[in-house]
Parts: sequence; structure tokens; C-alpha cells
Amino acid sequence: MSSNVRLGGIWDADAAEFIDWGSVQFSEVIHEQTRMINNMKIVVIGGSGLIGTKLVNNLRQHGQEVVAASPSSGVNTITGEGLAKALTGAQVVVDVSNAPSWEDKAVLEFFETSGRNLSAAEAAAGVGHHVALSVVGTDRLLASGYFRAKMAQEDLIKASGIPYTIVRATQFFEFMGGIAQLSTIGKTVHLPPALWQPIAADDVASALAEVTLGAPENGMIEIAGPERAGLDELVGRFLGATKDPREVITDVDARYYGLVVNDQSLTPGANPRIGPTRFEDWLSRSIPQG
Repeated sequence: MSSNVRLGGIWDADAAEFIDWGSVQFSEVIHEQTRMINNMKIVVIGGSGLIGTKLVNNLRQHGQEVVAASPSSGVNTITGEGLAKALTGAQVVVDVSNAPSWEDKAVLEFFETSGRNLSAAEAAAGVGHHVALSVVGTDRLLASGYFRAKMAQEDLIKASGIPYTIVRATQFFEFMGGIAQLSTIGKTVHLPPALWQPIAADDVASALAEVTLGAPENGMIEIAGPERAGLDELVGRFLGATKDPREVITDVDARYYGLVVNDQSLTPGANPRIGPTRFEDWLSRSIPQG
């Protein structure tokens, strides 16, 4: 299928029709793409983490040969251990790894060292597409050492000479509890009313799979959930659904991971790809009922 993604949908040039993602799930788009794609070897760096595990399973279900690469499987992008062997014969590398420490110096060293080692190994192996998971708002949150490190990672990818696609995602629904904990003072949770547009991890993995099976963008795309609301509002709904007694206090001076944020900090720009899972639906599936 010859296709281009635009405005929350996909243009099928062969059928001359626009498929609206409002009615077609990411998985259906992937299925149609995979129908015309020969089996590829795809290496997922960080393949044992939250997104990596889902992505590996997704790609394998669509007939691809997938290597779930992580230090626990003998592939270490910092030391280089096992990297050349893992990438031998690979057409695509997807990097969804994250730093074990978010301390400013440590996180920068992680993404720079990992990025350089990956680029060198990919060039040697003849990899034709590097896909990387990044964060919506990275360029607007550079007061944080973590986001400076993510920006350094993106810059290395762009300069590598290897065809690439950077996928910036908004925050995941799955991290609501951690955000609440980080923002807790006594028995209250202090959060700003700044807008965000979080997404389900399943939808992130599905979008990454669709990008992985497509042609390199040599650019950046954004993915987000279908609902835009305040940080305070959605975390409050999460705490209510989990019967957490803590009260959310709307505080315009409160920080998000130590950062001052506004309505543009955590939200995507024009025409992001939108995951189908609504927050309430994710809550009903994820939170034990009764």
C-alpha cells in the first residue's frame, strides 16, 4: 500500500481514499501495511521495558523478525556489548530505551554514549531506518537536564546520516500515579492547571509499529491522546478512580517534574497522530473494579 499519513488519518494512494483513524484502529493500518511488506529484521533497543515489550509483541504478531535488545539479553548500547551481533542483517532499529539515572550529567552521558554507539553500529550493519521515541515538548523544556539530554539524542540522530524518524509522544496514562506521588505535599497533591494530552502506552506502541513498518520520515512526528485537559484535572480523576484519598490542589506555581509549565509545554503542535484510547476507557480497563 502506498500511503501518507495526514491529519489523523492515512491516504491510501492505491485505493485513492482517505482512511480516518477515528474509525480505523492503528492495528488495522499496520495490518494493511504488513500485507505488502516482506519479513524484516527489526531490533528494538529497550525491548524489555513498558513500550518495548508492547512494541516487540505487536511487530511479531505482524510477522516480523524482532530482536528485543536490552542489557538483560546481552545487548548494551553503553558498553557496546552484543550490539554488532544484534544488528547484523537488521533493516530497522527502534530505540525506546531510557536512562537509569535522570541526574543531569548521568542522563546526558547515557543518551550521548548510547546514541553514538548505535549510530556507528547501524552504519556498519547497513541499517536503513532508525526510529527513536522522544517526548513532546522536548525543545520547550530545556531547563531540565533530562530534556537537554533528549535533545542531544535527537541531534545525534539527525546528524548520523542514517534515515530516521523521531516519534515524540506525550506523557503516558500509566505514569499518572508517579506524577501524583512526586507532587504530594502531606495529604494533598499540588499540580498546575497547565494543559496536557496524555496517551495510552498501547497506543504509543501501535503508532511506533506503524512508523517502523513505513518509510523513514527524516523528520519528527508527534503522537498524543484524544483528550486535552489540565494536569490537575486528569490526575484528580485518576485519584478518584483509584479511591485515593489525597486531594488535588490546583496551584499555578506548582511544578511538573520540577519545571514551570504552561498550556504549550506538554501539548503537541499542529496535526499530531491521535491514539484512539480515551482516558476514561483506559481507567475502566486498568483500575480493578468493585
